[in-house]
Amino acid sequence: MKTALILGASGLTGSLLLDRLLSDDAYDTIKIFGRKTIGKSHPKLQEFLCDLLKLEEQAEQFTGNEVYCCIGTTVKKTPDKKIYHQIDFGIPVATAKLCVKNNIETIIIVSALGASAKSSIFYNRTKGEMQEAVAAEKIKNTFFMQPSFIGGNREEERAGEKIGIAIFKFVQPLLIGPLKKYRMILADSIAKAMIKVAKDGYDKQLIESDEIAVLGA
Repeated sequence: MKTALILGASGLTGSLLLDRLLSDDAYDTIKIFGRKTIGKSHPKLQEFLCDLLKLEEQAEQFTGNEVYCCIGTTVKKTPDKKIYHQIDFGIPVATAKLCVKNNIETIIIVSALGASAKSSIFYNRTKGEMQEAVAAEKIKNTFFMQPSFIGGNREEERAGEKIGIAIFKFVQPLLIGPLKKYRMILADSIAKAMIKVAKDGYDKQLIESDEIAVLGA
């Protein structure tokens, strides 16, 4: 029986991941870390309320077998680039450092398609720098999920995303061959893929959206 840790369990992908782990007989404890309660009760669930920007303070509770990091913000929600960087770069890197400190050998992080430390786009560059910093910690099983546009039922309404989903549904049939990785992917597919990779491993550290779709089918 394993213990899994989740950061970002209140988000779209993280909440679906949590539900799947809670119903998976391979796990007897699921620990989640966040700034506010998700309002869920379950015999397997342990919830730790904390400031994720000070995650190092949770070192004593941060123990288990696998870590799933689904942390991410948007430019609309976090227009200040300094704070944006603290969230999208700082939290995953702090998570990786705690994995090293507490001998956790598996970490799976939701990044983004196109992430590159050399990108001229701030969002992609931040994700790319995060990947490099986490990889430098040399955790035995390190994987970065790189989804394209993520679809699913969100609690909060985002007009821009509704438009994006409509556009993606229209162009999906045209995205074939090398363009297949740009297809919209469902959050639940990402959640399923993360668990499969944690259990079975994968031959690549960077897993692009079309590969995630296959793993999460």
